[in-house]
Amino acid sequence: MINRGGEKIFPREIEEFLHTHPKIAEAHVVGVPDARMGEEICAWIKCKSGETITEEELKRFCKENLSHFKIPKYIKFVDTFPLTITGKVQKFIIREQATTELKLGETKSVLSAKE
Repeated sequence: MINRGGEKIFPREIEEFLHTHPKIAEAHVVGVPDARMGEEICAWIKCKSGETITEEELKRFCKENLSHFKIPKYIKFVDTFPLTITGKVQKFIIREQATTELKLGETKSVLSAKE
């Protein structure tokens, strides 16, 4: 579960929505650290063979169909996902790589910073 500014967001819900886009083959969503909100939403997207989509196009699709707080702030297009030996996506690695690539660093959540 992602805690974005006190809103509880289930990554699976956003992933299932993203899979409805005709150009998306696979999508995985994780929370990444954010100094103001605690966490922000990051989506890794794999397009179907021969298809391309822009970040703007995907965000527009999300804005038309999702609540504003569920729209991914960060979107990365990939060809593969980190997998376990049994083929399960390793979301903790996606989170680590996204945090490093976006230079976000681990931060305390907004709620724990107030305590």
